[in-house]
Amino acid sequence: MCLGIPGKVVRIWDDRGTPMADVDFGGASKDVCLAYLPDLAIGDYTIVHAGFALTRLDEESALASLEMFRELGMLEAELGIVLPEPAAASAASEEVGDEVPR
Repeated sequence: MCLGIPGKVVRIWDDRGTPMADVDFGGASKDVCLAYLPDLAIGDYTIVHAGFALTRLDEESALASLEMFRELGMLEAELGIVLPEPAAASAASEEVGDEVPR
């Protein structure tokens, strides 16, 4: 299954006439083609599928979707990488006391 993943544009450049961007997906960054949305700006959120930015998305919807994909375990599979655990989840596991008996 291939999903459209929301991400935040963090850098834009021109690659031999093709607008490109680094898009952050909650801790992982990928190069994305902006040919379909050349007016995207740094800080905008977009849905990315197959390496192309397809539509602009508001921040609230983008972050909610990213969290849902992460909770379902689908984000890493779609991006092909391992994402860092969110800070809130790390802190919660430390509070529970995941100590190893000695």
